[in-house]
Amino acid sequence: MAQLTGTIVKGIAGFYYVLAGEGETRKVYECKARGIFRKDGVTPLAGDRVRMTVYEDGSGSVDEILPRVNVFDRPPVANVETMILVAASREPEPNFPLLDRFCVMAEQKNCRIAVCVNKADIGDPAVLQRFRNVYGDIYPVFIISTKTGEGVEDLRRFLKGSQAALAGPSGVGKSSIANLLLEAEAMETGEISRKTLRGKNTTRHTELFDAGEFRLFDTPGFTSFELGEVEEDQLQHYFPEFAPYLGKCRFDNCRHLDEPDCAVAKAAADKAISRRRYASYKDMMKTLQEQEKY
Repeated sequence: MAQLTGTIVKGIAGFYYVLAGEGETRKVYECKARGIFRKDGVTPLAGDRVRMTVYEDGSGSVDEILPRVNVFDRPPVANVETMILVAASREPEPNFPLLDRFCVMAEQKNCRIAVCVNKADIGDPAVLQRFRNVYGDIYPVFIISTKTGEGVEDLRRFLKGSQAALAGPSGVGKSSIANLLLEAEAMETGEISRKTLRGKNTTRHTELFDAGEFRLFDTPGFTSFELGEVEEDQLQHYFPEFAPYLGKCRFDNCRHLDEPDCAVAKAAADKAISRRRYASYKDMMKTLQEQEKY
């Protein structure tokens, strides 16, 4: 019997598969969870760091879930350290307000964020530049093409040492990006079978792939974010570019909509911050205020 610390890479039908060990001793153990979790209403999730017991027959039990960085309900995952927000330069056309909602979701969960624009090979250069203009001063922006491989190596370097997930609307190429990232690692490490790399829209459960230099969640998609999960007075803090102007408005409780002497509104008018992002903020704030009426 041995005590080990590892990471849950997937859970299926009451069994949890935990990656533990280093180098030649690294392997995945099939475990059951202790009854205490069910009693406490806690479910182990892919991405959880856990302490476990490995028995002489090779089976294991998950004994303790270590403190989490964050938790997502849909899909159910834990400890997403880096969120790559994916858009396409075209097919589908960029939806900046939706991308901003994903940004707020990731900010709320304290993720490190990057914006990844796929389909650079067919994109209008002016559209690609628009992404740089809107997000380049806030987050790293990667312009890539899964067809040509442009920019993929830069994204892989950014992911090094992190546990990451891809989020964004359907059709932007998240599956293709995941396949490229993992396949590249598989060729170097030999640890990810190509049979595990998924085709388009085939994900039915959440799994965490260990790619050696980084780990990547393979999920059905972060598509169910609702603004109702955000507190009205917190929304301003999920737009990092607002930070230099907060506390400088005439009113302490300024919502940065139509109030006089609003420092954030002035910054947008002066183009010190993106007018497009500010418009997204105002739309979200008005949505939150409408929700509070009912």
